[in-house]
Amino acid sequence: MLPPHRRPERVATLAHAALIDELETWPKPGLVSPVDSGSHHDMDAETLRRSAAAIRPYFGELVVAGSRSAGMGELRAIGLRAEAAMLAATDGVNAHRGAIFSLGLICAGAGEAGTIPASAEALAEAVGRRWGDAIARAPTSTDSHGGRAARRYGVGGASAEAAAGFPTIRAVGLPALRRGRSLAPDDPEAARVQCFFALLAVVDDTNLLHRGGAEGLVRAQGMAAAFLAAGGIAASNWRDRAVAIHRSFVAARLSPGGCADLLATTLFLDALSRAA
Repeated sequence: MLPPHRRPERVATLAHAALIDELETWPKPGLVSPVDSGSHHDMDAETLRRSAAAIRPYFGELVVAGSRSAGMGELRAIGLRAEAAMLAATDGVNAHRGAIFSLGLICAGAGEAGTIPASAEALAEAVGRRWGDAIARAPTSTDSHGGRAARRYGVGGASAEAAAGFPTIRAVGLPALRRGRSLAPDDPEAARVQCFFALLAVVDDTNLLHRGGAEGLVRAQGMAAAFLAAGGIAASNWRDRAVAIHRSFVAARLSPGGCADLLATTLFLDALSRAA
């Protein structure tokens, strides 16, 4: 029997909470939040809330599948049913396809790990160790903007990140989240902003490539790096600077959706490790 912190309902609750925390993080350049819809005209915060609620049960199913050491075929089938539920809840809007993939794999990994206590980094690595070969062998999607951008620009995208055990989250996301908490111990939102900008500065986000090409990606990464170099959330005017970057992204229709998924995945891994 799985321990309480790895039982399906508990893991699904943590995954859902990570999605909501990502949504409610502000300022988050170009992305949907309760403040505005960022660079998106087809969704708002309520769309994402409906989507997160619709896919929540499937995270529990993935924990169960992982506890049976299911292969990628079974995990993919559950993921496709989650996507169908998402599209039904959002009137056809792709609100969380990337999150279903990344958080879903973490759920399966949490189920397979069973009673073994694990750090956030170890849980991330376990995904690559268990399913990495199967993920890497799967063809890059041709029916999504991110998949087409990955092929066009020769970047790995979400699949490569997962296949390698989420190295960017281990090397950048989790350390930045912890640093954010040390800088703002009483402001969890600020810590999430610090984590997001750290990811944005280094990730070859396929959503940015789709919307802005290589020039848009470089511009976005440069603005994030400048925000961090100026002190990140330790700077007295950090929120004003982040809002200005957000407005610049919206004006250029840039949307770093891949970084949003990585933020949610970072938060989820952190919550799983802290629940142990």
